[in-house]
Amino acid sequence: MLLFVLFSLFYFSPSLSLKICSFNVRSFGEAKIARPEVMDVVVKIISRCDIMLLMEIKEAKNRTCPLLVEKLSGQTKGQKEQYSCVVSGRLGRKTYKEQYAFIYRQNLVSVKQTYQYPDTQLGDEDAFSREPFVVWFQSPKTAVKEFAVVPLHTTPEMAVREIDELYDVYLDVKQRWDTKNFVFMGDFNAGCSYVPKKHWKNIRLRTYSEFAWLIGDKNDTTVKNSTSCPYDRIVVSGEQLSQAVMPHSVNIFDFQAAFRMTEEQALGVSDHFPVEFELKAKGGFFDWLKSKFSKKRRGRKNRQAKS
Repeated sequence: MLLFVLFSLFYFSPSLSLKICSFNVRSFGEAKIARPEVMDVVVKIISRCDIMLLMEIKEAKNRTCPLLVEKLSGQTKGQKEQYSCVVSGRLGRKTYKEQYAFIYRQNLVSVKQTYQYPDTQLGDEDAFSREPFVVWFQSPKTAVKEFAVVPLHTTPEMAVREIDELYDVYLDVKQRWDTKNFVFMGDFNAGCSYVPKKHWKNIRLRTYSEFAWLIGDKNDTTVKNSTSCPYDRIVVSGEQLSQAVMPHSVNIFDFQAAFRMTEEQALGVSDHFPVEFELKAKGGFFDWLKSKFSKKRRGRKNRQAKS
């Protein structure tokens, strides 16, 4: 009996779910890196997540990822947690450049492949200001074992076109990789004046039934009290992935309230709140027992049908 209880507690522990997050840190460059109080908050926010997408990395010497990994690994006492980071090249038109970065826990997920979308589709070249840097994750401890994450930080005035173009990225990645599980997330600028209601019909990622939007149009992902816009979004696709999303796990993390900051202090970190959701852990003892019972029942039914 004790063994049964221990199995149950282990396999159904909430800590076994996988938290995936997206955060626009706003102008994450040398000036912010030099401010310890800002870096402390950023590290705390990242440490809540198992996979974190960071956007608006502007620091040009590729020091941001190693520095964050070092701080994350050093924040826990005793046995250190191992983090890793994969980062895009510097993306953008003309002289203004940004990077996407994914920081993840090595004991929970690994990177199978990465793909920098080239944005050279014939007749539709240069659709993105910052082309998606797609990462294919392997996740052996969750109900869905692999999935691709497609990040996007749009230019506000071009949000409708760029969000719609994610469908072309989706088709391209499906041809390249053997996966049906997709997560699209980032600062889409998908709300208020940038995406008026009448324009949603022009966005395939919204009108096609295979995509589910986890952050709704009435949510607010902005820090300022004077604004209320759902700029940051998470969209999922694929039956396995959709079924693996933990109920009630979708969240907009209000770090201002969580860390008891003033609005001014919070805006020193970012003008966006992170968005997040969780994937279920892989089936435990009860799922195994259920499958065994189901097989026995199917065997009896087959024997009855034959007799």
